[in-house]
Amino acid sequence: MTPTTDLAVRRGRDSARGAGRPAAPPRGAARTGRARPGRSGWAAFVLLTAPMLIGLGVFKYVAIGWSFLLSLSDARGTIALGHWVGLDNYSRLLADQAFRDSLLQILLFTAVIVPLTFAASLGLALLVHRIRRGRALFRTTFLLPAAVSYVAASLLWKMSLFNGLPAGIANTLGGLFGAEPVPWLQTTSPPLYWVALVTLRLWLQVGFYMVLFLAGLQAIPKELYEAAALDGATGRRLLTRITLPMLRNTSVAVLMLLFIAAFQAFDEFYNLFNSGLSGTGTAPVQTPLVHLYNTAMGSQNYGMGSAGAFVLTALIVGVTLLQGRFTGFGRSGE
Repeated sequence: MTPTTDLAVRRGRDSARGAGRPAAPPRGAARTGRARPGRSGWAAFVLLTAPMLIGLGVFKYVAIGWSFLLSLSDARGTIALGHWVGLDNYSRLLADQAFRDSLLQILLFTAVIVPLTFAASLGLALLVHRIRRGRALFRTTFLLPAAVSYVAASLLWKMSLFNGLPAGIANTLGGLFGAEPVPWLQTTSPPLYWVALVTLRLWLQVGFYMVLFLAGLQAIPKELYEAAALDGATGRRLLTRITLPMLRNTSVAVLMLLFIAAFQAFDEFYNLFNSGLSGTGTAPVQTPLVHLYNTAMGSQNYGMGSAGAFVLTALIVGVTLLQGRFTGFGRSGE
């Protein structure tokens, strides 16, 4: 074989070996990587995001900053900045007995509604999780009230369930057991209006938190229950040794959301006791948000109303941080 023929054979073998290999990338491709967007791409990005960013900045961050400046000024009947009073609005608000009473009432409401909602949602989640057929139907049925507006639900409770008339649903059900008709929202001794407030909040919230617990239950490995069953664990031992410990993170998150939602209560308190243009000054119970709404919108004292908003925000942040401190929420490895 001549040298020329040998060289041709070698070239043929090399080409055959490289036939199945992918083509080498062009020079400079490894350095450039992903293609950078051109001017048209940046223009489209700005065009699509600018309305959202402008609206978020103007109606949220600028509004928060302006509200803080109002809290430091004597703004009565106007939202224009003018006479600066420093922290006088905060000191006068904290010295206001009505505002301090509203804080005590929201603490009482929180102490009642948070454990009730937590227990009811967890119990429903455990029951629905045990159902083999029709689980989606029950889950959707209990979740539907979470889509109802607080205003609409409050009006339903006020005008139909607890309207105080003998034909009202609550009085009709009580009449079946021999009870007399009761004006639920006007009775202050005993404070029967709490029945309407608590049942309304439970009806609206239990389904939502039930779904959160269901997600936590479905994330528990079935192998744990199978191994515990082999050891003879059943019933309460499975609940206390496996289910509840594995739901710890979900439980902490639900408690945090419940505390925040309780401190922000407004719609049901305002709409249940609001009698029209007269406002809520004669309501038997007021939350801080209702009190601040009457201060800002009723008395037109926007400076003190803004100060109260920041006081309530600081209270919610403080309670959330304390809860996270005691429960270990957010720590690494939790």
